[in-house]
Amino acid sequence: MAAAQLLSRPPLSPQIPRNPDISSFLSPNPALRFRSSARTKTLSLRAIASRVPRAAAAASSASAAASPEAATGFLHCFSKGEDGFLYCEGVRVQDVMEAVERSPFYLYSKDQITRNFEAYKEALKGLRSVVGYAIKANNNLKILEHLKDLGCGAVLVSGNELRLALRAGFDPARCIFNGNGKLLEDLVLAAEKGVFVNVDSEFDLENIVTAARVVGKRVPVLLRINPDVDPQVHPYVATGNKTSKFGIRNEKLQWFLDAVKTHSSEINLVGVHCHLGSTITKVDIFRDAAILMVNFIDQIRAQGFQLEYLNIGGGLGIDYHHTGAVLPTPMDLINTVRELVLSRDLTLIIEPGRSLIANTCCLVNRVTGVKTNGTKNFIVIDGSMAELIRPSLYGAYQHIELVSPPLADAKVSTYDVVGPVCESADFLGKDRELPTPAKGAGLVVHDAGAYCMSMASTYNLKMRPPEYWVDTGSVVKIRHGETLEDFVKLFDGL
Repeated sequence: MAAAQLLSRPPLSPQIPRNPDISSFLSPNPALRFRSSARTKTLSLRAIASRVPRAAAAASSASAAASPEAATGFLHCFSKGEDGFLYCEGVRVQDVMEAVERSPFYLYSKDQITRNFEAYKEALKGLRSVVGYAIKANNNLKILEHLKDLGCGAVLVSGNELRLALRAGFDPARCIFNGNGKLLEDLVLAAEKGVFVNVDSEFDLENIVTAARVVGKRVPVLLRINPDVDPQVHPYVATGNKTSKFGIRNEKLQWFLDAVKTHSSEINLVGVHCHLGSTITKVDIFRDAAILMVNFIDQIRAQGFQLEYLNIGGGLGIDYHHTGAVLPTPMDLINTVRELVLSRDLTLIIEPGRSLIANTCCLVNRVTGVKTNGTKNFIVIDGSMAELIRPSLYGAYQHIELVSPPLADAKVSTYDVVGPVCESADFLGKDRELPTPAKGAGLVVHDAGAYCMSMASTYNLKMRPPEYWVDTGSVVKIRHGETLEDFVKLFDGL
């Protein structure tokens, strides 16, 4: 069937102007420690000096070492101590709340980010590979710099993500520019820097060729083939089935190969790419797609192309429900495709975002109050859909718990956890069994590292929050919170 698809082609390759007009092209903090003030005390908590009970810390470490997750590097950085308080890498979250200048805020574990990357690094031993971190998952510059230092490449879906990756120091030769609507001016920058570019459509190919002519360089490209594989995930995060806006149709593959031959002085076809979706929990889906892709590679190589790369995208899910579900690890994923990659002497590119960053972070909030409308109970917090939109957008579930032990007489009830934004869709969780919290109590939304801050907005003029991480026991600011003054500056001089 794949051979038949290869034979289906329109008669002409794209007609691309020889003298493109480029007149409209656009030219292309260190981490901070807490400062003392009347409202903010110095916070330089060390794991060995924090108030987590020694017995609890030892038990937590022993439990982690004995768990299956320990072997893969996916240890959880947030845990409850025997004293009933929530800790991040030994630092009590309640203490962080009392020290920072405002709430809500994002709190990360730098060590967890490292552990997550090391799990992929271990899984990829014996293969030529590129781990391309999907910047769209979380674009914090300090996190990007850390991932770059660990050895990550970058996966980009906009020109500004490319510019940020370059600022963070990523090697352009380990960057992949994806997207179904890449702009010509951004493709010019990608061509100039030597970034891999995925071909997503006929007009995308035309723009890539034009960009190559503008800078006078041959662009390395991969064909993003839509394999029509059902990833069995929410339709909003499915990208590899036939109804998706992404990729080229199998039956048009030969047309693209002919077009690449026509424009061989501008583009160099070096591989193929597919991306199935996100939150995938069955690695056999990756193997199904990889089998299709290596068959395409065989047929493309038979036409004289020297393909080196197979990009299987990303999309591993995580245990958002905190039920102890046994989910695929990076090792499970790589093992499903390892022999296929080795059999074709390929370099494997993978594009993890969520599985590298999601479980490294919590959104930390304060309870504004508790109310009931007679049939429904609500915990109202200062965080909202403006800071974390996944539940409102996808109906996504993220685990919620209190930061400190509840009052002795606190009744456990079923609550919707909601924010102050003027929308009925403004909720962080529905129907959650929680002890009734006191006013001002801390409440966290777990696994908030991916597609949370990167999708935050200023709706209702809620300014995007600050971000911190725990780094070897110290809490360090890695992004300033935005202010109304920042917003008003956008109108200066108008």
